[in-house]
Amino acid sequence: MPTVKVALIGVGNCASAFVQGLRFYGKFSKDEECVGLRNPRLGGLTPRDILVVAAFDVDERKVEKDLAEAIFAEPNNAPKVTEVPSTGVIVRKGPLMDGVGKSAQTLVQVSANPDANVAQVLKESSAEVAVNLLPSGAAEASRWYAEQALAAGCAFVNATPNFIASDAAWVKRFEAAGLPLAGDDLVDQAGSTALHKTLLKLLSDSGVKITETYQLDVGGGTESMDTLDRTREAKRIIKTQSVASSLPYKTEVVAGSTDYVDFLRNKRDSYFWVSGTYFCNAPFQIDLKFSTVDAPNAGSVLFDVVRAMKLALDRKLKGAVVPVCAYGFKRPPQMMALETAESAFKTFIADST
Repeated sequence: MPTVKVALIGVGNCASAFVQGLRFYGKFSKDEECVGLRNPRLGGLTPRDILVVAAFDVDERKVEKDLAEAIFAEPNNAPKVTEVPSTGVIVRKGPLMDGVGKSAQTLVQVSANPDANVAQVLKESSAEVAVNLLPSGAAEASRWYAEQALAAGCAFVNATPNFIASDAAWVKRFEAAGLPLAGDDLVDQAGSTALHKTLLKLLSDSGVKITETYQLDVGGGTESMDTLDRTREAKRIIKTQSVASSLPYKTEVVAGSTDYVDFLRNKRDSYFWVSGTYFCNAPFQIDLKFSTVDAPNAGSVLFDVVRAMKLALDRKLKGAVVPVCAYGFKRPPQMMALETAESAFKTFIADST
């Protein structure tokens, strides 16, 4: 089977989980052994078919280091689940731009190395899919890397909440270049937003009337700090719209990140509150807490998305690949109910094989 050649833009906690996951699941030859993956095999592709060929970051503890070393360098604090041997991929220095927020400046040590020619590195490495894992607040840098993907002829995956795949102007540019695009704001495998939406839909389908609901997230990783510093309102808008889409009527909904707690490290605590009425206007309330480790939550979904983008490349699709966007992201160009997105993605994969 063909190899999916991936470039990682940002070597933070999500990149660490992704690279460790490739090593962890690469040891298994049977699908049933791949516990924790939603799709051990997708369109004929397994995790062993994914190869990281390039990586970019700005921290001096990562730049010019082998990717296997860089993923465990501070300020990363994702859990170490496996040893990763030398990859031969040297992390190159990307432009700083708005990649480090005010609060994160205390954690990141910016390298003095000259910026790499990113488009050239992408071309020389034969990268096919560029995955944007920059901090949420890096809107300018995210757009700049999208430009480099266009220049290098790469598919682009925007895991951040910055509007690229959901921006009509960017979609047209990728269409004109004949390249596929996916985004925006990657969902989690065991995510608070998906859990919230599923709970609301279950209640609504049972005839329950939801009157008010909120979802508040607290985390300890660098992404949580960056969100608090720069993208709290943007992420709240995206999450609120996503959660509200699960109900067939309008009601009071708030969903978003609220604070950074350093000792949580790479953990995230999510709090849910749901209020409503059921038979004969009898009242009810739900109060829940949901705790996860943040970085591994991106792994399974990213595995699916990069393999799906390889299939999109093989089919010569261009512009936003709507089934992939709806399946893997909170703010796709076209909002869909969870079950509709699932069905569209399965159809897309089936049509690609």
